[in-house]
Amino acid sequence: MEPLLRDGAVQVAVVASLAEIDPAAWDALDDKDNPFLKHAFLRLLERSGSVGPGTGWDPRYLVAREGERLLGAVPAYLRGDSYGEYVFDWSWAQAAARAGLPYYPKITVAVPFTPATGPRLLTLPGREDLRALLVKALDRSAEASRAHGVHVLLCRDDEAALLEAHGFARRATHQFHFRNPGYASYDDFLAALRSSARKQLRKERAKIEGVEISAHRGDELSAAEWERVNELYLHTSGRKWGRPYLTPAFFTLARESVGASALVVCARQAGEMVAMSLSFVSRGAIYGRYWGSVVDVDSLHFELCYHRLVDHALANKMRLVEAGAQGEHKVKRGFLPVITHSAHKLRYPGLFEAVARAVTAERQEAIDALPQMAAVGPFREDAVPKFPLVAGVDL
Repeated sequence: MEPLLRDGAVQVAVVASLAEIDPAAWDALDDKDNPFLKHAFLRLLERSGSVGPGTGWDPRYLVAREGERLLGAVPAYLRGDSYGEYVFDWSWAQAAARAGLPYYPKITVAVPFTPATGPRLLTLPGREDLRALLVKALDRSAEASRAHGVHVLLCRDDEAALLEAHGFARRATHQFHFRNPGYASYDDFLAALRSSARKQLRKERAKIEGVEISAHRGDELSAAEWERVNELYLHTSGRKWGRPYLTPAFFTLARESVGASALVVCARQAGEMVAMSLSFVSRGAIYGRYWGSVVDVDSLHFELCYHRLVDHALANKMRLVEAGAQGEHKVKRGFLPVITHSAHKLRYPGLFEAVARAVTAERQEAIDALPQMAAVGPFREDAVPKFPLVAGVDL
C-alpha cells in the first residue's frame, strides 16, 4: 500500500488488520504494559468479528516503519456512528445535522468498547519523536478516508498536550479510579477511611449471602466456563445497552488468546456460575470491564466489580484499579475522581470552532468539580491518597 507520508527513511501507512503485523513488534511499542493495546487483545476483537465489516468499527491502523522495522503505530478505526466510545459526541453530530453538515464517517483512535486510559500514539521507547509524525498521518488518513473528523479518546495527558499543539481541541472528562498509596492489605485501606465509611463498607460486604465467590485468571477457566461468562455478559448487556458489543466468538477465543491477562471474579450457587465480573490486568493495574448476573443478591455488583478488585490489587501490590466509565457511587468505595483526556479535530471550521469553545468551558468545569467530588470521599482528612488528579500519568 502507498504510504500516507514519508519522513526520511520512515514511512507511515495504513493497514486494515493486525494479521499483517508481527505480534512481538507491535507489543514492543507499548512499554506501559496496557492489556488492551496488546496485539492479542486487538487482534481478538478482529478475529471474533467484534470489529470489522458490519460492526461500525473498520480498522485503519497507522504503522510507521523504517524498512521492515516497526517504529510506531496508532490504533485507529473508521466509524459511522459513536456507539461504544464512552467519550460522547452525539450532540456534536446533532449540531452538524442541524447545520446541514456531514459528521460521519470519522476516524476514532481508541480501544473499541473500552473506557480505559492508555497511550494512543505508540512508539518504540526512545522514539517518542515520531509521535508528531503519527499525528500528521492521522490528518492524512482522514483525508484519504474522506472522514469528517479525528477523535483521539482516553489518551495520556502528554499526548493530549501534543495533539492540542497540532490543532486539536483538548477535552477533559472524568472517571473514578482507586489508587493505592501503599496499603499492605484491605484492612489497611479500611483504616484510612472515616469511621462511618468504614462501617458502611463492612456492612455492604456482609450482605453477600447464598453465593460462593472466587477469583480466577482467565486461562484457569474451562471452555465451558468462558461460555458461561458470555451468557452472563449477554444477559446484562442486553438489558443495559440494548445490543452487546462483543460477539460470542470473543469469549470462545479469549481463553487461549488473552486468558493470562483476564481476571474473572465468579459467584456460584450449587457450583453453577450465576454472576461474574470480567477485568483485564497489567503488571500494576486492574481494568474492570464487564459484569453479568442472573441472580438478585443485595450488593453483589459492588462486591464483584469493586471490592474484590481492590482486594486483588492490594494482595498483589498493584497501584491502580479502573472500574469503567462514570459512576459517582464509586467514590464512597474508595474510587476518587480523576481527569481523563481526549482530543478532537473536525473538518468544518465553523463547527470545529463551536466545539472547541464548548470543550474549553467543559474542561474547566470538570477540573473545578474535582475538589468538591473528592471532598465527599470516604477518607479521613489526614489519609486522602496524594496523587495527581489526572489519568494517564505514572503513579
